[in-house]
Amino acid sequence: MLFPRLAFRILRTTDPRLLWKFAWNFGFKGMLSVEKFKRRLQRGEYFPPFLYISILNSCNLRCQGCWVDVEAPREMIDLAEMNRLITDAQRHGNALFGILGGEPFMHPQLLDILAAHPDCYFQVFTNGQFITEKVAKELRRLGNVNPLISIEGSEVVSDQRRGSKAVFSKSMRGVQNCLRERILTGVCTSVCQTNIDDLLSERWLNELIRLGVHYVWYYTYRPVGARMNAPLALNPEQVVRVRRFVVEMRARVPIAIVDSYYDHDGVALCPMTTGISHHIGPGGDIEPCPIIQFATDNIRDARGVFATMRDSAFLRDFRELSAQATRGCVVLERPDLVKALVLKHGARDTTQRGTAMRELEAMEPHSSQWLPGEEVPEKHWMYRWSKKYWFNDFGAYRKADHAQAGRNPRVATAAEEQGRAPHRQG
Repeated sequence: MLFPRLAFRILRTTDPRLLWKFAWNFGFKGMLSVEKFKRRLQRGEYFPPFLYISILNSCNLRCQGCWVDVEAPREMIDLAEMNRLITDAQRHGNALFGILGGEPFMHPQLLDILAAHPDCYFQVFTNGQFITEKVAKELRRLGNVNPLISIEGSEVVSDQRRGSKAVFSKSMRGVQNCLRERILTGVCTSVCQTNIDDLLSERWLNELIRLGVHYVWYYTYRPVGARMNAPLALNPEQVVRVRRFVVEMRARVPIAIVDSYYDHDGVALCPMTTGISHHIGPGGDIEPCPIIQFATDNIRDARGVFATMRDSAFLRDFRELSAQATRGCVVLERPDLVKALVLKHGARDTTQRGTAMRELEAMEPHSSQWLPGEEVPEKHWMYRWSKKYWFNDFGAYRKADHAQAGRNPRVATAAEEQGRAPHRQG
């Protein structure tokens, strides 16, 4: 009876118009975008069904381990550029866009961007502190957005993790403003050493349910960037603990739980490697994923975002080499391979600080979500079914196996430029 309980709770606490927008723009159109993605794959074309866009670098917080240049002069993608990007992607079936920062609500044109595309759906990754009652009312009026609000620990841990005061209460105020307006609302957590015991718990999920939160998203902390904080990273046993918790709670607690690192059988995957998502930075640079801050392409290319991403040799090499090296995170496990590809393609550093290569060279290999023999399959039929058909590896790793068997010379050369470092568990 878990699914009926979840459905009833969402129906009871969400504005019906917003729920219809979600079902149509996110649900139905999202499935169609994945089907179009599959057909493109059959033709050998890659263009992600979901785009994640960091629309600016500015933020009011200073989180431990953040890789964004939040203290640098403001860099952002303006309304005209966003309209061009979204319209081009829509022509090829895309309807869902993840909006990141920095802090997206510091972008002076964010609400204008959302309003310009009522036939799309936007998931905004935010700390929630700028979602006032007035902003929440406007989000409800727009109807095509759901805020995903980051909560990184209890009162004390949140202040420590995010470099400010009263962070937890201010972010929770944003959550409550959204819920009072009957907006579909989520809470996300980057699970690390200091918050795993507090937030990876059934007690925390029940508290969110009591408040009316509709879904949660757990992802594991990545020690990257200028202020990488390696001691915060989870060890392999804790990574398995996160996965096991998510699977168990999905079958027991009436709140939707999102994760993005595993298929229906619990086998690890990387969304970048499978081609299902790439990242666009605040300078318009098209990066393999948010934590790989190198690029050879930009959305301001006259060809448009579809043709630019489809034809990018840099992105193609990243997908293929990553698939050969690991089913986990190539940045954590094999920073030497990332450096090799950056050098091979002459990719530019997309940060304002200009230190991305030094940061990459300073990284020690670390374990990620790929832990063979520790797979935890989905228990609940809904998650198992949806992942099997709309969030899987799309054959990326089978193609890599064939390329490796045939000793693909282009990929092998990229790896050999730096040599193959031994894999080490962190």
